[in-house]
Amino acid sequence: MKKTLALLKKNKQLTISLILLALIFLVALFAKQLAPFDPLAADMNKSLTAPNSVNRFGTDKLGRDLLSRIIFGTRTSVGSTIIMVGIIFVLGTFVGILAGFFGGWVDLVIMRIADMMISFPGLVLAIAIAGVLGPNLVNAVIAITAVSWTKYARLSRSLVLRINESLFMKAALVTGTSNSRLMSNYILPNIFSPMLVTAMTDMGTLMLEIAALSFLGFGAQAPAPEWGLMLNEGRTYLTTAPWLMIYPGLAMVIVVVTFNLLGDSVSDLMETKTG
Repeated sequence: MKKTLALLKKNKQLTISLILLALIFLVALFAKQLAPFDPLAADMNKSLTAPNSVNRFGTDKLGRDLLSRIIFGTRTSVGSTIIMVGIIFVLGTFVGILAGFFGGWVDLVIMRIADMMISFPGLVLAIAIAGVLGPNLVNAVIAITAVSWTKYARLSRSLVLRINESLFMKAALVTGTSNSRLMSNYILPNIFSPMLVTAMTDMGTLMLEIAALSFLGFGAQAPAPEWGLMLNEGRTYLTTAPWLMIYPGLAMVIVVVTFNLLGDSVSDLMETKTG
């Protein structure tokens, strides 16, 4: 405990990012208690009301409280990002381990598929996949996962190839250790930290990609309170009701910056330990 407190005291950026991340999670967890109104409750008499003492962030075109929708949007936007990063992390790492460990035709097939996916612009391919599957948030997550796993597969493969040449790995092979034990006891523990740092660093970028698909109509659908969708709904009223884009955009910026700060802090911490 003392070491943890000393580390947090020494690394102010890590401390700030963890505090911000904790606040974001609390907002998502207690959205129902924090939101002043029902995020889906429409009141046309309050359509496009400017921010005031009752509706502090104003209302949208249907008279729904914008602050409540942003608070509930934390669950949708942050939650879907964390789930997607987890899927990409597990899938990409596992596939990369298989390619690096077994080599041969397994490595050839996996890497050729990865090369094929990388040859297309990521967001364009995600839009195409989401368009084929249908516009909703689940399919948007599937589409981004389909084009993002390759980065993790290639990184984990390169790490496994390096570990394969290490003395402790060769000693384990000589003693007849099974493939499953080699991967679980020797490979995975040695690649987990750099893979985790990569995932944490990518969270902000992947969150923006989900928001981009929702903004373009391929992600979350109305009336769901999702930040990218809210930006899309507010762009028509940019000159008459700018708060419809300012506040969801500001919420997105805060969360993305928090994820980036945390990823950078953890990356610097890992480099310090391995340096």
